[in-house]
Amino acid sequence: MLQKSYTLQKSTWLHLRIPFSFYLLPVFVFACATVKPNGLLLTGLIFLILHLFLYPASNGFNSYFDKDEESIGGLEHPPKVSEELYWTSLIFDAVALIAGFMINWVFAMMLFGYGLASKAYSHPLTRWKKKPLLGWLVAGFFQGYFTFMLVVVGLKDFSPDLFLNAKYFVPAFLSSALLWGSYPMTQVYQHEEDGRRGDETLSRKLGVLGTFHFTAICFTAASGGFFYYFLTSYGMTTALAFAVAMVPVLAYFLWWYASVRNDRKQANFRNTMRLNFYSAICLNLFFSWLWLFT
Repeated sequence: MLQKSYTLQKSTWLHLRIPFSFYLLPVFVFACATVKPNGLLLTGLIFLILHLFLYPASNGFNSYFDKDEESIGGLEHPPKVSEELYWTSLIFDAVALIAGFMINWVFAMMLFGYGLASKAYSHPLTRWKKKPLLGWLVAGFFQGYFTFMLVVVGLKDFSPDLFLNAKYFVPAFLSSALLWGSYPMTQVYQHEEDGRRGDETLSRKLGVLGTFHFTAICFTAASGGFFYYFLTSYGMTTALAFAVAMVPVLAYFLWWYASVRNDRKQANFRNTMRLNFYSAICLNLFFSWLWLFT
């Protein structure tokens, strides 16, 4: 008698949002550009752990507890969640952790820490998403600085000195600074649903136009920090290349801002995803160039 094979429901795969990991790829590429790894096998393994297992596990866990009915990052029409999604997200977390021990134990423990933080963001017992400043700080810290240092720890022989080395912690902090500026924009179209659920995100606290103004200030400050970092660490050519790479993102942001001032409905899912896409494309191309050609 043939045993029936088990496959995940389509809704589970959708809520894992594996393609959405592309928007978090710039931090990984930037860390690789800083470390300049020699081994493709190790680099590829770290990439798979983060983007195929850790991030999707976080997405799925958050989706299970959020139970969104309107658009979320990477899904314009999210299907209803099932208990299968909850257990699948935990399995993906476990796979990431087991694979992490193949690299080194500190890397694995940092994966575990990231997983705990992502769960605390959405779990009803903690629900950091309800706390505007805390949720904003945690998301930017773990997706930026923490992930950057996670990749460094995975690519290098671990030493506590890694966390004290300005070669690594400065670009790691800049990664968080950029995310702190952009993260509220990813929530600008979710104000109504967040309000119904009782989630007081920073974007909802700021309001639609306030979110644009906040992002403009933070993004300008972060970009200035990046420009100075590249100028002092790599030279004027690299600093100018970074500035040029950000031009399409700035142009789209200004166009979108003008559109929203005329019509608040333009602060919607599709325009948000376009900003994420253009930003990810420009940053990934620039950091790839920095990694391969400098």
